[in-house]
Amino acid sequence: MEQHDFSQSARQSPKGILVIFALNTYKFFARSFVLILALGLSLSKNESFAFLNPTNMTLAIIGVFIMLLAIAILKYLNFKFYLDNDEFHLATGILNKDTTILPINKIQNVYIKQNFIQQLINVVSLTIETAGDDDTEIEIHALDRDTALSLKNQLFSNKQLEQFSVDKKHSAPIVYFRVSGRRLLLEGISKNHIKSFLIIFSFVVGLYNEFEKYLQQFHVTEQLKASVNLQSGSIINILIANIFIVILAILGSMLFSVIQTFISNYNLEVIENADTIEINKGLFNKVSLILTSVRIQNLVVKTNRLKSYLGLHTLSIKQAMINKKQQKNSVIVALEKHQLTHLIRNFYPKYDDRGEIFKPEILYKRVLLLRSVPIGIILNIPAFFIFGNYFWLVNVPIIIWIALFVHFSYKKASFQITEEYITINSGFMDRVKHINEVHKIQSVAIKQSIFQKHRHIASLHIATASQSVSIPYISEVHARSILDFLLYKIESQDRNWM
Repeated sequence: MEQHDFSQSARQSPKGILVIFALNTYKFFARSFVLILALGLSLSKNESFAFLNPTNMTLAIIGVFIMLLAIAILKYLNFKFYLDNDEFHLATGILNKDTTILPINKIQNVYIKQNFIQQLINVVSLTIETAGDDDTEIEIHALDRDTALSLKNQLFSNKQLEQFSVDKKHSAPIVYFRVSGRRLLLEGISKNHIKSFLIIFSFVVGLYNEFEKYLQQFHVTEQLKASVNLQSGSIINILIANIFIVILAILGSMLFSVIQTFISNYNLEVIENADTIEINKGLFNKVSLILTSVRIQNLVVKTNRLKSYLGLHTLSIKQAMINKKQQKNSVIVALEKHQLTHLIRNFYPKYDDRGEIFKPEILYKRVLLLRSVPIGIILNIPAFFIFGNYFWLVNVPIIIWIALFVHFSYKKASFQITEEYITINSGFMDRVKHINEVHKIQSVAIKQSIFQKHRHIASLHIATASQSVSIPYISEVHARSILDFLLYKIESQDRNWM
């Protein structure tokens, strides 16, 4: 690959004007969607707007597009970047110009993205992340792939990476893992579909509220009520309606999960370099990012009973203060057990999960039960208005659900502490394992409620730069011994957390 010179100020590809224009147009119409929809509904009802004749509407639309195009051109002309020693310099702005100077050793991640429009015009965007929120992102919208790869490599060719790789032999990149279509299908089918169901449910409710008047004109609600004959008080009709709704919800949620999994993880591959791991994936939005172990704060492993049977594991790689949207790019799905172990050892060479495992006190079961009961009571309120005198039938699945929640949540709750790592297990439907390096812990605190203090029970809260985890309801003596140990390890080790 040709090595490019970035010491001189440069612009992105002229195709960037089209990319910026498309992004600005999308943002404008996304923010104005409600206003446009309300205007369209008003016009469909023949409500008069004297100023909204066809000529004025056409001129307004043309004016908006001209304004968005002018903004895109100004952004393109004022967007310049270059590398100077160990710093990345960036100039941006529309009318007012801003200059950003970013030390290379503060860069969290550099990754290449390619949305649908960029695929059509054969350019990619390069995003530079530092620790923080969305405002800490720098994105170059249009570069040819060779230029983007060269810039990414030069941004990672810094002293910190060289120090990390001093004891490693340089070798050619190896494609360690590439997901198959079959494993993606199994991944989508075996996911926890509750989130998918909630998304679909919220979308359907939103559509119903928007178009309720139009549905009433076609008597849709009356037809649904008549089909299940809720007013007759027939238990059989109620059960049939519930079974039909549950099956429809499961199938819809499963289909949504499968489609979402394919779109997000299409052509997922993990490439091993001498010092880094590269992740490439995506269908409409292609992403390529590089990860180094020195920048990683936590590893999170997820699976469930069905996934474990199918040999599917998910590895989430957490970095310092990266927003949730970008964290999704650092997720590797459909890993086999040996592949998962290999990647964990690649990031954490000294990790070993064969030590002593501790569990919360049995009181934690009672706490889980008390947390669940209010949810069951709340669910009875809409059930009473929907099913009338038969609302108590809803409590049968609710009680079963609460019993399963308490049992499996306690069963999966455990933790393990070694000299280098702390591992915390949790979950209900999924089995979640958080792996944290001790020297990267930012703070440790003991939390006690009045009831915990009376029973000499405490919870331990551990924070890193990427997330917080907790060890719930252990003995106060044990909690204080862990606190002392972690504080000693943090203060006695002269190692960078980032």
